[in-house]
Amino acid sequence: MKIHFLGATRTTTGSMYLLEVNGQRLLLECGLFQGHREETTQRNCSFPFDPRQIDAVVLSHAHIDHAGNLPNLAKQGYDGPIHCTDATRDLCGIMLMDSAHIQEQDAFFVSKWRAKKHQPPVEPLYRLPDAEKAVKQLVGHPYDNSFSPVNGVTVTFRDAGHILGSAQVVLDVQEQDRRFRWLFSGDVGRGGDEILRDPAPVENVDYLQIESTYGGREHAVRQDADATVCRLVGGALDQKGKVIIPSFSVGRTQQIVYVLHQITDSGCLPRVPIFVDSPLSVNATEIYRRHTECFNDSIKKFLREQENPFGMANLTYISNAEDSKQLNDRKEPMVIISASGMCEAGRIRHHLKNNIGDQKNLVLFIGYCAEGTLGDQITKGKSPVNIFGDPCDVRAGVVSLDTYSGHADKNELRSYVQKMTGNLKKIFCIHGEESQCLAHAETLRQMKPEAEVLVPEYRQTMEI
Repeated sequence: MKIHFLGATRTTTGSMYLLEVNGQRLLLECGLFQGHREETTQRNCSFPFDPRQIDAVVLSHAHIDHAGNLPNLAKQGYDGPIHCTDATRDLCGIMLMDSAHIQEQDAFFVSKWRAKKHQPPVEPLYRLPDAEKAVKQLVGHPYDNSFSPVNGVTVTFRDAGHILGSAQVVLDVQEQDRRFRWLFSGDVGRGGDEILRDPAPVENVDYLQIESTYGGREHAVRQDADATVCRLVGGALDQKGKVIIPSFSVGRTQQIVYVLHQITDSGCLPRVPIFVDSPLSVNATEIYRRHTECFNDSIKKFLREQENPFGMANLTYISNAEDSKQLNDRKEPMVIISASGMCEAGRIRHHLKNNIGDQKNLVLFIGYCAEGTLGDQITKGKSPVNIFGDPCDVRAGVVSLDTYSGHADKNELRSYVQKMTGNLKKIFCIHGEESQCLAHAETLRQMKPEAEVLVPEYRQTMEI
């Protein structure tokens, strides 16, 4: 078997890996790359293979950095199945359509800006019909039910505890007289999540391909997280400011809404207006409500005995663009949660442009921002930052919390590996900035001295 590392190598975006096995081609993931604009455009437009030659696609979860380029894959000729969990299928059904809409809207907006400078218009990466085609190709599978996407490969999804429907991909490979088990971790959850179950341990692993987003770092203590949010958000509201929370529509939005619900009910926060301003977040929350099979026992009990964990009297979900624009005219203290988490697309950029220059306001990041993204620039203290081509001074307070991260940290990844069984021969550290991948690799070498631990580079090919 050959594996081609075609994305999320020594970086965290654009997850994509091509397996050649028994004369067939199996693609793991097809994510959007996010980073510096020129590189982003080039990487996302062109595949380092012919999409028409792919036999099957397997997807670990619905986040855009793992699934967001599927419409482009379909646009360029891939007509086969895209295998995923049932919840991932439902989430991708809305996320890919939303991504296509954002691609079209951003291209229109940027083209108008370029026209003022007598520059040619830009084309979107893909359009709504391309997303519709990809959505029709999605095939859902329950956790722990095996299927065969290509000859000689049996796939089983195990819960990864990262977002709703997220999976570890277990591949049992038969090549002639040889059998082995390959585990692709996907994105590994931390365990102890407010909503989701813990990652499931996997047995008899021979080869491990593992994410490294926080492979060299430790998260802050989770028990202090809610109190910290209450202090930060409450402080900004006391100054009559607005709190802007960039958040991924799937996972972090539902989590922070649940947290705000709890600390408001406890009396820690005043009942100010809270807005979730993202059509995708609204739809994703409905899908969360439908897939309670992914929930842990605690939130199932909350659902049975109390109320909707994703709704309260002072919380408003906004889908309509005009209602979103009206938030700019409101001066009272409020909380606005909007996508995307890395501030690379969506309505969050409009809210940042309108509010980041006021020192009364707070921009609160609760998720990871890849290097080079607008969110990364803001969290690193850059000012001004370019938003829609215009320089904007950053005067608002900026805080980044990793306590709500959906990614396991250094110690949690170590625990994840310790819980799996098998005779590990090789470990591949992927999906992390270079420093995190290298640090994670060193940790794993000490843990598993019998295994060869590698940190692949972009477009590197290895044979098993």
